[in-house]
Amino acid sequence: MARVWDVPVQDSTRVRDARVAAQDAAALAGLDESRTSAAALVATELATNLLKHGGGGRLLVEAVAPPTGQGASPTVQIASVDHGPGIADVRAALVDGFSTTGSLGAGLGTCRRLADAFGLHGSPGRGTVAVARIGAPSRQPPVGARAGGINVPFAGAAYSGDLWTCVHASDRLTLMLADGLGHGPEAARASTAAAEELRRCARLSPAEQIRRLDTALRGTRGAAVAVAQLDLRAARLTFAGVGNIGARLYEGGGWRPLVSRPGIVGVHRPTTVPETEVPWAADRLLILHSDGLPSRWVPPSGPGLLTADPAVTAAVTVRDAGSSARPVRDDTAVAVLSPDPPDLP
Repeated sequence: MARVWDVPVQDSTRVRDARVAAQDAAALAGLDESRTSAAALVATELATNLLKHGGGGRLLVEAVAPPTGQGASPTVQIASVDHGPGIADVRAALVDGFSTTGSLGAGLGTCRRLADAFGLHGSPGRGTVAVARIGAPSRQPPVGARAGGINVPFAGAAYSGDLWTCVHASDRLTLMLADGLGHGPEAARASTAAAEELRRCARLSPAEQIRRLDTALRGTRGAAVAVAQLDLRAARLTFAGVGNIGARLYEGGGWRPLVSRPGIVGVHRPTTVPETEVPWAADRLLILHSDGLPSRWVPPSGPGLLTADPAVTAAVTVRDAGSSARPVRDDTAVAVLSPDPPDLP
């Protein structure tokens, strides 16, 4: 199930909670002592930064699928989100010695060195997002696209009923977002069943996958499910969805929705599940989201949109859809499919 450590960081006593959450997530991911220590230090630095520079915020810690869907070993993802003053110069903030408070200025640089992947987004006046991933040593060659996401459980619960996953099989990269009906452990059981079945049918088309998921989810509460599959060789994206999972595709400098059919997978699946097929290119980006986002949320924008870590884009989407005074009203998950950046080795 989607175990998420949602740590509100409003005073120094929560820094320890952030460190313990990272250690617990590392144990869940099966990391060794060295990488567990790295995850704990990154969580400590990010939590400390929230207090020093963000006026407080939240740390979201979980074990997530690899960004390219290759391999079975999860990584520990630590996302720091605040609604503080933001960062005017992100590049400078990552240089050791940079500080706006008179400290040593080594926090973000340390995080970038220790993490296998690190992304930072600062919007002056709107806040800062930092995402670090720490995993077991591995070499995963780029596949042409990558996925990432963020998961915020309702009311700080231990388990979220929302779950995203990414699976790579042959020349296909499949991104799925499932929202188990309601929230809590039973909702999480439904979305987990969807993720487990997807791994068994990753070579099928999205419509066929949803049919298989419908059978696998019988006996659970059921879930809203959206599946986006990228044919890497043909550069085509195929989408199918049932229920209230939102999907928006960025192409040609603008956003357009991809439409799901009404229903609940595992309870009331429509007889036909149509597929939408669109070209995929370096200027495309896909966002899937559960109904925890407000209906009138605004997609992210900016010159770094297509090259940003997809988990950072997901976290920025969640941050900008709410505020520190307006918490999420349900489990909230956002998953992003983006092209590999041009300079990725």
